[in-house]
Amino acid sequence: MIKYSVGLDISSKSIYGCLSSIDSGQKVTVKSTQTFPNTTSGFKSMDGWIRKHRKVENIPVVICMEATGNYHESCALCLFEKGYSVSVILPTKAKNYLRSLGNKSKNDSIDAKGLARMGAEQCLRVWSPFGRFFYELRSLTRHHQSLQEQKTVVKNQLHALKSGMYSSKAVEKQLESMIKLIDKQLEQLEIAIKNLLQTEKEVWEKVCNICMIKGVGVLTTAILLAETNGFELFENSKQLVSYSGYDVIENQSGKHNGKTKISKKGNSRIRRAMFMPAFQAVTYQVKPFCNLFDRTFEKHGLKMKSYVAVQKKILTTIYALWKNNTPFEDDYKPQISKEQELELPSPVSFAKAEKSSADQVGTTQGKHPSERSLYASSPVS
Repeated sequence: MIKYSVGLDISSKSIYGCLSSIDSGQKVTVKSTQTFPNTTSGFKSMDGWIRKHRKVENIPVVICMEATGNYHESCALCLFEKGYSVSVILPTKAKNYLRSLGNKSKNDSIDAKGLARMGAEQCLRVWSPFGRFFYELRSLTRHHQSLQEQKTVVKNQLHALKSGMYSSKAVEKQLESMIKLIDKQLEQLEIAIKNLLQTEKEVWEKVCNICMIKGVGVLTTAILLAETNGFELFENSKQLVSYSGYDVIENQSGKHNGKTKISKKGNSRIRRAMFMPAFQAVTYQVKPFCNLFDRTFEKHGLKMKSYVAVQKKILTTIYALWKNNTPFEDDYKPQISKEQELELPSPVSFAKAEKSSADQVGTTQGKHPSERSLYASSPVS
């Protein structure tokens, strides 16, 4: 036996657990299954159940669970604080893994056993909880988004009512009052988000540096920080791009060349937040982003595809500004050290290289193709 793995299928009221083990021959064996309430007392019972069936203390234990809205967070936090290695899996990833095992049915028992097997066979990324600051920020930004969506629904209802054959003044009045109430709540939320960011001096300083990008405001920056835990989980910009769903996937095999597009398998809230800043950056002619838009548009002639490229560029720029704690500069030029300057060739060497290549081309012109190939293959003195 080399590892214990616990799979947890979590719902709003109960948790179905399965404890399995894997040996050096990659054989997975189910040791025990049990159901717990999704409460604090249930988490304590689960801890005792794991310790009871963990016969060998030296063998590590991993816990694997699906991300089910907010219902998994309390359980994950409790087990994390008790010292367990917790991995939170995206539902689509768990679904595809269970499908690869050949399971046609689906219930709590099958899902828990599949998650336990997944944790035993694979080396999954360890989950870590959000800090209280970013968790509160995430609650505010997500509530702001839900209010915006509600406002859109109510405005559509009002527009449809006014465009109908008959309209009710009483309903129109209520819908208009709902829109005014939502607008007032949105203003209050924006003030609360700004006040929360200002409570952390270092965070607010970085936010001000990022907001120097024309088109990127406090709300956009707050959404990015809330959804990424202050970019703490990422070691480089490629991981952030993949997490946001901006990574490019190709569809090519042999002579078949399909469409190349972004995966969109990531945090949709980040992509939603980057939509308007891309338009504003191009409208305000911000050099790095406007140049990228023009260059990509000339290549394929698709505006939306170019705007997506700008969204990705703004996202990686914000990540770099946050990590380096530097303000945004429109005409940024990387500084070159003296050591790098010594390694670069001088303009004189470039001129000599161009002259020698021009002389060589001049000597080969007018010759027979066979003579040219022979001349090109011979070493230049």
